[in-house]
Amino acid sequence: MSPSIPKTQKAGQWDPQLQKVVINEIPVPQPGPNEFLVKIRSASLCHSDILATKQVTKPTTLSHEGVGYIVSSHPSAEGKGFNTGDPIGFLYITGCCFECSGCHLHNLHCETGKQLLHGFTTDGYFQEYAVVDYRNAVVLDEKIWDMTRASPVFCAGITAFHSVDSCELQPGQWFGIVGCGGLGQYATQYAKAMGLKVVGIDVADANLEETRRLGADAVFNSRTNPNYLDEIKELTGGGCHAVAVYTNVNAAFTGVPALIRLGGTMMVIGIPPEPLQISAMDLVLGKFKIKADSTSIPQRMKKAVDFTAKHRIMPNVDVREGLESLQGMIDEMKQGKNTKRTAIVFN
Repeated sequence: MSPSIPKTQKAGQWDPQLQKVVINEIPVPQPGPNEFLVKIRSASLCHSDILATKQVTKPTTLSHEGVGYIVSSHPSAEGKGFNTGDPIGFLYITGCCFECSGCHLHNLHCETGKQLLHGFTTDGYFQEYAVVDYRNAVVLDEKIWDMTRASPVFCAGITAFHSVDSCELQPGQWFGIVGCGGLGQYATQYAKAMGLKVVGIDVADANLEETRRLGADAVFNSRTNPNYLDEIKELTGGGCHAVAVYTNVNAAFTGVPALIRLGGTMMVIGIPPEPLQISAMDLVLGKFKIKADSTSIPQRMKKAVDFTAKHRIMPNVDVREGLESLQGMIDEMKQGKNTKRTAIVFN
């Protein structure tokens, strides 16, 4: 390891025994085959990290959203279009082959069975250094990308892009957003950049205000406005052409079919704890159709990243200094106090 790269580093880990974040000193990893060592510039917190705190069985470094700079490479990763010092963004599944039929659907389906998920089954990005597979990475132009705020792009942002793009709408059509937190706010920006009209639905006025500020044509509080369904149908001329659900609350999914015009699309992004209750007859008769999407695979990343750069879409991020901020970030998210994404920057 280069003398300029330390042997140990600080990491923000969730300790399942203590049920809190601890800042531990852990070894700096060395890049293996096809890997870079990356100096993390920023890493962000996602609702999935809250799920990780309930699943990990040993102290685990959280975060699957990160960006940083290449500081060294395994020989097998050299000559692949990346250089030491490059600013890069990257996805969060490692250990897979990236080539099998499973990997072409989602890398968690890799036929090798060796796939690992950063922040869940292997350490994530709330640490000063991390290893990244070059097949999972993309070079970023710092004239466009703010590296202190870009980390949510590489989960939330790409997911939000796919969620809008996969609805295959035309400019001027209506796109409904159920759940106007960080992911819904990101989707608002993508939808407006695609020329769509946006209506946001949430139960938190602060989230709705952020969504309006980011370009939503109309917002509705479904808790305090008993007439929101009728008002949305009138506004949209019969309902939205597509409605995406960015929350994991089962009740939010229940009201979605009523928001969709005949033949429209329900896009599932949030993962509720209970199975969805959907009428098979509605699907058979074509009343609406259901799609779902995610961050997906590296082969789809370039389209999302290029669109993000072209339209200068950046996540709505509250940037924090130091790993000491992590516990407070988690507490705020659990209490529903966040109106935007939160990220930690490293010097």
